[in-house]
Amino acid sequence: MVKGQDLAVSLEEFGLSQYEAQAYVTLITKGTISASELAYYSNLPRTKVYPTLLKLEKKKIAIISKSKPIMCTAIAPEDAFDEIIQEQINRVNAMNSLITKLKQLSEDSKKARGSEEKRYFHLSQNYVFRQLQSMVDGTKTSVHAIIDSWGLGLLSQCKEELLAALRRNIDVKLIIPPSLVGTEGFRELPAGIKLKTADVSQNVITFDDSEILMINSNNGKGAIFLSTDVLGINQVKAFEQTWKSGIKVNTLSDMTKSDAQETLKAIQLISENGLGFVLNSVINSKMKGIDMITFLEKNGLNFQSKTLDDIILLVDSTLNITCAGQLKYESHGNHFVIESKVNSGHAIPWALLLEGYLNRKGIKTKLIYNDHQQTGEKIHIKVDSKVAIS
Repeated sequence: MVKGQDLAVSLEEFGLSQYEAQAYVTLITKGTISASELAYYSNLPRTKVYPTLLKLEKKKIAIISKSKPIMCTAIAPEDAFDEIIQEQINRVNAMNSLITKLKQLSEDSKKARGSEEKRYFHLSQNYVFRQLQSMVDGTKTSVHAIIDSWGLGLLSQCKEELLAALRRNIDVKLIIPPSLVGTEGFRELPAGIKLKTADVSQNVITFDDSEILMINSNNGKGAIFLSTDVLGINQVKAFEQTWKSGIKVNTLSDMTKSDAQETLKAIQLISENGLGFVLNSVINSKMKGIDMITFLEKNGLNFQSKTLDDIILLVDSTLNITCAGQLKYESHGNHFVIESKVNSGHAIPWALLLEGYLNRKGIKTKLIYNDHQQTGEKIHIKVDSKVAIS
């Protein structure tokens, strides 16, 4: 039930004083009553009753009789406040019209200066993770991210959302810095995510090539950009360029951090320095005198404690990453087969690495290189028939 006292307080918003509001609510409740009765029911001081009634009459929300005793009646609410309400409506409409004109003036001014306002939303550190979960869950086509350790930590906690996205055939691609390959967060990522590494140091996650979430690694705060005509196109292009030049690292997810880092370093050394050296040596010396292990050891890698299984794993992983290839051992011919789906010598460094390791162990080998222009490369490393590879 609505209380009269509450209504009286609310009526003050219509410009009525406290006494006027109390008197009007009493008249609405009691009907036509005398001034003395009004004072009694509304708890107004007797000296204030008549002045209050005159004010209500002037505002056209009450009627006072000319005879004595003075009788008073309230005007029906729909009639009493219609004029006031209409005045308020007109006032609000005028304010809206003013805001519209100011907004148009602002937009015209920006266009004249060749600029256009776009919206973005700030996120506190505590809200970034929940927003990331929501955006992964709501994506329709793709999640493309360039992330550092902070971003990887957040995404590795979104495992359920990422798995659900992968089940919806969402294209999930992540680019991380080399230092994060093999870390716990790296291994926590669900299988099915496409992973590459490159020299990156930011957190920019693009959803459906339109919405962008940026995260500040220094304080964990974020920002969402929803209108991305220019920013979105540039970020999509930047991601595609970085992705194209990055190194695939999905096959390293089952390795320890040290093994993964060592494999990645070998790939980087060969890619940046070794391949040209190997190919030139192949042309000039027909593969004589090439010591790939020495080349890698001079650049910080250590093969002294590695077993043959370690080398096989390293070579197989690097082949898969660099040229979609693989390493197999065929016992019936006692030889290794290295296959690459691309040619131009991409598999040669890894074949020389394996051969160099075997030679260091006193095992004689013979390397046969076949370059198939259409189907890629195949390299056979025949092992001395007196030696059995277990």
